[in-house]
Amino acid sequence: LVLFIFLLFKSQIHTIRKKNIIPLLGTGMVVALHWYFFFESIKVSNVSVAVVCLATSSLFSAFIEPIFFKRKLLYYEVLFGIIVLSVLAYMLDVDTSYTKGYLYGIISAFLATLFTILNAKFIDRVDATKITMMEMLGGVILITLLLLFERDYTVFNSIISFSDFGYLFILGTICTAGIFVWMVEIMKHITPYSLIMAVNLEPIYSIIIALLIFGESERMTISFYTGSTIILLIIFLEGYLKSKYK
Repeated sequence: LVLFIFLLFKSQIHTIRKKNIIPLLGTGMVVALHWYFFFESIKVSNVSVAVVCLATSSLFSAFIEPIFFKRKLLYYEVLFGIIVLSVLAYMLDVDTSYTKGYLYGIISAFLATLFTILNAKFIDRVDATKITMMEMLGGVILITLLLLFERDYTVFNSIISFSDFGYLFILGTICTAGIFVWMVEIMKHITPYSLIMAVNLEPIYSIIIALLIFGESERMTISFYTGSTIILLIIFLEGYLKSKYK
C-alpha cells in the first residue's frame, strides 16, 4: 500500500506495462513462499537454524544461475555443495529436534535464490519501485489464498494492539518494501550471485542479535556452531574463488 501510494503520488502507477504484470506477480508469489517457509522454520526451531539454512542460498545460486544465464557449472561449486549438504546432514543427525526447522529453512533458501535470479530478468526493463510493488501484491494474493485454503480467518477478523501494528508497519515498510526496492536497484550494478553473497552475512549478525534478545532459547550445541562456521567459511571461499575466476 505504501509503494502504491508513492507511485500514485509520482503519477507512475499507470506506466506499468501489462505484459510485465503477470510475471511480476508470479515472482512475488515465489518470495511469499520464501517468507512462509522462513517464518515456519523459526516457529518450529529458532532464528539461528533458519538463518544458517538461508546461508545456503549462494550454493543454490551456483547451480541455478548456469541454467538461467547459460553458463557452465564450475567443479568447485559441486564440491562445495556436497560439503555443505554433508555438514547440514551432520548437524541434523546430532540434533534431530530441529529437523523440520532445517527442512523449512533449506526450502526457504532455495526459493530466495530463485526469486533473486528471476528478479534479474526485470531490472533493466522495469523501475525498482514498480517491481517491488507488483511483487508485494503477488505475495499478498498468494498468502490470502493460502489462508482461505487453510480456513484460517484470524488475520481478517482479529484486532492487533497498537504496538504490534507499529512493529508490523516498520517491518512492512522499512524492513521489507524499502529494502526490496534498494536490493532491486543494487542488482542493476552487481550480479544476483554477488547480492546473495552479501545477504549471507545475515546469519552472523542474526545469531548474535537473537542471542542478545531471546537468550536461552537461541543457545545451540557446539555441533551447530561448528557446522555453521564450516558452512559460512565454504560460502565465503566460494565467493573468493568466483571473483578470482571472473
